[in-house]
Amino acid sequence: MPAAHIRPARRPVVAIITDRVELYHHVAYSAFEGYVRAVASAAGALPLLLPACPEAVDSAALMDAVDGILLTGSPSNVAAERYGAAPLPASTVQDPARDASVLPLLPGLVAAGMPILGICRGLQELNVAYGGTLDRAVHAQPGRLDHREGDHERPIPQWYEDRHAIHVVPGGRLAGITPDGSCLVNSLHHQGIERLGDGLRVEATAPDGLVEALSVEAAPQFTLAVQWHPEMRVGDCALSRRIFATFGEACAQRGRVRAGIAPAMTGK
Repeated sequence: MPAAHIRPARRPVVAIITDRVELYHHVAYSAFEGYVRAVASAAGALPLLLPACPEAVDSAALMDAVDGILLTGSPSNVAAERYGAAPLPASTVQDPARDASVLPLLPGLVAAGMPILGICRGLQELNVAYGGTLDRAVHAQPGRLDHREGDHERPIPQWYEDRHAIHVVPGGRLAGITPDGSCLVNSLHHQGIERLGDGLRVEATAPDGLVEALSVEAAPQFTLAVQWHPEMRVGDCALSRRIFATFGEACAQRGRVRAGIAPAMTGK
């Protein structure tokens, strides 16, 4: 076929979950730029912001329209009622609209073959969606590290500097991305996993035993959630780039399936 008739490969489409916020006294939906840039540059995908509006989002439309889902980190916390705990203090930043938009959809999207990458709150959302629980103040527990970001007066890049090592569990999805059994990551969270959700696999742990990465064990497609923030380190961290690149490859494969030029992945 002449080169002029060769159709260029379509970029996969990644829906980036947003937060519901107030902007100029209006309801708005937002995502930090780091996620957009990482999806575009390191994953090689087209980033689309998905509003945290439960009336506007449904799984069938997502399956038809996008090739992957990025569950972003956020200043907000998953409501404790979502995992059967007492309500968080009134001063805690929460996002009920995001909870209502994301949590009911995740198991069905995963079962239908959607690639998922979760970051920070995204890891916690995936855990809660599968029946797990969260510790609302990891730093207050005996023997735990202080995983919070520290002084907010520092320049933003310093928030995302490496803070502690993780142990990568052999044989898992994350181990397939990095050849190193141990690596350094940043840390910007105060909540963490208390009880692991049903059907989830631990992919990495912190030195204090806290779950730092997980996947959906039975899912044949890419499903990975990490407690740290690789989106802010794709410029200087090989592991961060590989996480997004592998996610992008999975999304491209799903795009080929949607286009009818590749077979769907089958379950384990």
